[in-house]
Amino acid sequence: MKLLLGIVHPTEGGATIFDRPIGDSQARRSVGFLPEDHRFPDFLTGRQTLRLYARMAGLAADERDARAVELLARVRLTEAADRKVRTYSKGMMQRLGLAQAMMNRPRLLVLDEPADGVDPVGRREIRDVLVELRDEGATLFLNSHLLSEIERVCTRVAILKEGRLVRHGTVEELTTEERVWRLRATPVPESAATELGESLRPGDGDEPAGLGRYRLLATDRAELNRHLDVLRAAGVEIESVEPLRTSLEDFFVDVVSR
Repeated sequence: MKLLLGIVHPTEGGATIFDRPIGDSQARRSVGFLPEDHRFPDFLTGRQTLRLYARMAGLAADERDARAVELLARVRLTEAADRKVRTYSKGMMQRLGLAQAMMNRPRLLVLDEPADGVDPVGRREIRDVLVELRDEGATLFLNSHLLSEIERVCTRVAILKEGRLVRHGTVEELTTEERVWRLRATPVPESAATELGESLRPGDGDEPAGLGRYRLLATDRAELNRHLDVLRAAGVEIESVEPLRTSLEDFFVDVVSR
């Protein structure tokens, strides 16, 4: 992240942002940045802080106040707008940091541990803002060890180990267990269980009365549907079928521990 933003300089190789070399300051005009351990002058209020960043972002004088008010509302800090930053909690500081990163209406937001040290309510508020930005078309480049948050926000994930890229792909690609499906259905008769053999296994967890949880093994969609036809022919009523997924955290631990 620091290389891309020009904070440190590469000893070799190159990169571009929006088709411009990273050494070109114009490449960063459409980028917002929230560092992991940011600091604001604690004698300023939240509103004054954002007005300062609006000025540094090059906003016209008559636009700075309106943009500050807009962003304070977006990160749920309107009621604390005129309090000194020194009175803010960690979650409020993170949300104020997110607001300053959005000041120049960036196409790319670079965020380093945006929810680090924040309580569950604060994490949810930050996540809601990030999802809104993502859905509006901004690109979020997010670094975090809170993998449950990554799973909710990101569409693509990359895992680094000792400075090397070891896995990357969509969240679905990385967390879907190959060839295993979770099935919720009425109890499977012995005849159907025998016919399916090792392809049908008991699942984990409890279900309401009258339903059971199973695992179906199938090499592809066609085989899955053949298994389902066997169950339906045996009178089994199917509640749901979905690919079995592991959590991103479990996948991460498995990858980096190998």
